[in-house]
Amino acid sequence: MGYKLAGFDVIGCNEIDHRMMYAYCQNHNPRFPFLEPIQEFKTKEDLPPELFNLDILDGSPPCSTFSMAGSREDAWGKMKHFREGQAEQVLDTLFFDFIDLAKRLQPKVVVAENVKGLLLGEAKQYVRRIYESFDDAGYYCQHYLLDAQTMGVPQRRERVFFVCLRKDLIDKVLCQYDLFNAYPFLDMDFKEEPIMFGEVADFNGREAKSNVIRLLWENRQHGDLNQGAANERLYGKGSNFNQTYVYLDRICPTLASKESCLIHFEQPRFLSANEVCCISSFPQDYNFAGQSPQYICGMSVPPVMMAQVASRIYEQWLSKI
Repeated sequence: MGYKLAGFDVIGCNEIDHRMMYAYCQNHNPRFPFLEPIQEFKTKEDLPPELFNLDILDGSPPCSTFSMAGSREDAWGKMKHFREGQAEQVLDTLFFDFIDLAKRLQPKVVVAENVKGLLLGEAKQYVRRIYESFDDAGYYCQHYLLDAQTMGVPQRRERVFFVCLRKDLIDKVLCQYDLFNAYPFLDMDFKEEPIMFGEVADFNGREAKSNVIRLLWENRQHGDLNQGAANERLYGKGSNFNQTYVYLDRICPTLASKESCLIHFEQPRFLSANEVCCISSFPQDYNFAGQSPQYICGMSVPPVMMAQVASRIYEQWLSKI
């Protein structure tokens, strides 16, 4: 959706989850939808010729094994299904399957999004491999850690973007862009004014029914980040009930795909569907096709964030080719 906001024509998609594919097709009606694992798609014969003439190939390989939440290193190299009902896969190799696809299709630009955790700790070894793989595929690669709150999205959401230019196009971009650089640097410095949660709040969310959650909410103190602080005061220990508070005069914390991860500080309510859409820059009339808005929005790059990235790529690279 972000590419459409930036003026691009999105012609196809590849998805393994039939529910996510159904929701995507209901809203975007792509000409070439492929419902299959990327391992099969990247070697598929008789692909449409349009796929071999792309300006941008974009992908977000599933990234829970690099997430700041969870076991991280313990999950590397192990079979896992990303969501109930999906086939099991080794998730940390999917990024390289995506690069294989880029090597075959040879778009002008490749964009790959992932979680901040990819840049931390032992995961940094994967960044080195990613650069080497893109280089082998014929691309000059650079990466950026971006935060949606600086890009016109009312949510703190940090994501890593790998942006790669096909090597045979480097001279064309440099020729018209900056003769003093050996490689085409992208300016991805965003300074949009922050949008506080109070500007999008509607207080129509589902009321918290759990007695434990309500008790923790009643014992909250201004400045608490989550309900774990109240649990510490009441019982002297941490808690699994760590719903994060959302303050009207602050930027909304990162929305996770898990239901009920955010709760109003002013009322014992979870976020409404409209609030979830607003903090994720999704349109209010988006058709979630019977699925949880929080799951889809929590799994997605905010469209306005993606539109900002796509616009910079067009302005600084594609428009020069």
